[in-house]
Amino acid sequence: MPGRGLVLDPFPGSGPHGGAERPVRRGRIVDPESCGRLLGRIADAALGPDRSDSVIVLSHPVLAGAEHRTAARALLAGLGTTRVLVLSSARAAAAYAGPRETGPLLVVDMGAELTEVTLLVGGLVADARQAESGLDDLDGLDPAALPTALVRTVLDMITSMWRHDRHGAIRGALRKGPVLAGGGALRADVTDRIARCLGTRVRLADDPSTTVVRGAGQILSSVLRHRTAPPERSGRPR
Repeated sequence: MPGRGLVLDPFPGSGPHGGAERPVRRGRIVDPESCGRLLGRIADAALGPDRSDSVIVLSHPVLAGAEHRTAARALLAGLGTTRVLVLSSARAAAAYAGPRETGPLLVVDMGAELTEVTLLVGGLVADARQAESGLDDLDGLDPAALPTALVRTVLDMITSMWRHDRHGAIRGALRKGPVLAGGGALRADVTDRIARCLGTRVRLADDPSTTVVRGAGQILSSVLRHRTAPPERSGRPR
């Protein structure tokens, strides 16, 4: 939130009967009821009971289907906010860690349960690949084998996109240097190997694991700066 930074669930992992809640898995909402409770707790902590004249930014996996996006919108609409802005996680990551200059950009997001590679051209998704595997799936591997497995997944997706790229956008994005986000980007043995294999530099935020949420926060701040409140309403947008 502008002026407050990250607002976390005040009671993380607490289900209705004391069990752990994991309403989102592999980037999809699998338990809408539990997800609604979690979002409600965060909204209470961040916005309080009066949520009118507020704006929420929702980021979703790049290849999330229409069903997932509709379910997410419905849950957020139930919070009583005025406006919901929906964008892909790749666009959010690019907003925070991407270069200021225009042109094609490659975003590699290595999360706990998903690994995504996205090509953005003019800020729009031109191509994307997703692997339903992440750091959690590699925990059982020998620590020495983890970077090899993760880097191989990323390189396979980039190679596939390269083969289907008819306009040289991937080549241009690689010259610029891909943005690396997610928990996997915290590992130097992963990021160094990706840079070496691609023969290019890589771009990292200060805290790669929060690149997406911080980028969403920047976009939210921009929306609020340029937003004009309706004349019949008073109060400060949140």
